[in-house]
Amino acid sequence: MAHGRGYLRRVTDRVVVRLPSGLRFLLPPRHRASGERTLAFDPDATVGHLVQAAGVPLTEAGGVQLDGEPVPVTARARPGSAIDVLEVPRPQSAAAGGFLLDVGLGALARRMRLLGLDVEWSNDADDPELAARAVAADRVLLTQDRRLLMRRALPAGALVRGSRPDEQLADVVSRFAPPLAPLTRCTACGGALAPVPKDEIADRLEPGTRRSYDDFSRCDACGRIYWKGAHARRIGSLISAAVLSGATLGVTTEHSQQGSASALRVRDTADPRT
Repeated sequence: MAHGRGYLRRVTDRVVVRLPSGLRFLLPPRHRASGERTLAFDPDATVGHLVQAAGVPLTEAGGVQLDGEPVPVTARARPGSAIDVLEVPRPQSAAAGGFLLDVGLGALARRMRLLGLDVEWSNDADDPELAARAVAADRVLLTQDRRLLMRRALPAGALVRGSRPDEQLADVVSRFAPPLAPLTRCTACGGALAPVPKDEIADRLEPGTRRSYDDFSRCDACGRIYWKGAHARRIGSLISAAVLSGATLGVTTEHSQQGSASALRVRDTADPRT
């Protein structure tokens, strides 16, 4: 009988966090098959704290249930409770300020800019700076670092799935379904592209480019020159895949219809394959 009381005490001193199949990759490998993680009960911990202790940033929780009842993440669990985490429904609304990408997502940033999305990215921002910039500019922080998404000050963020840039792009587009304006932004800095007369930039063109192309655009922010180049088919495929993932094509400009694909002296930066 004493053994039974001890077992009951151990069970009721625990809380179980249960995840749907789409979030189980966030659990340690030994817990992924069951989709459950058992944690010690803490009377001071909120449901949100327990969900994050299980390895799930709150940005990835579309809702939580405590013993079968929907509750806010500020609710308190009870000894022996079960917490069910729901997936974020897709598509979800994005912040008005656009997107801010973590340092390791440079290739994704270029693809998103190629689709005309408002993206901020730099290769040297640390975690506190990223969180502060996301708050100040009202941007969605995209990262593959779940600890960064667990910062208290962060208003909006998303854990990007996929190891390859094209997979990551499909995940972001599926999650947020943003309106697209392809080929209207500089892939290097995100500035707006505007048509520019050929004779205005002729001295910056290689002889072969001057002979072969007549339509050019220039970035208002950094001055890079764009024209319809060899990667137009690849870019068209990228845009088609984004639309199939759930995005919608917004109003396109004359430049976007031209299919500009190459940037003067920064072809490696503008090339969507990188």
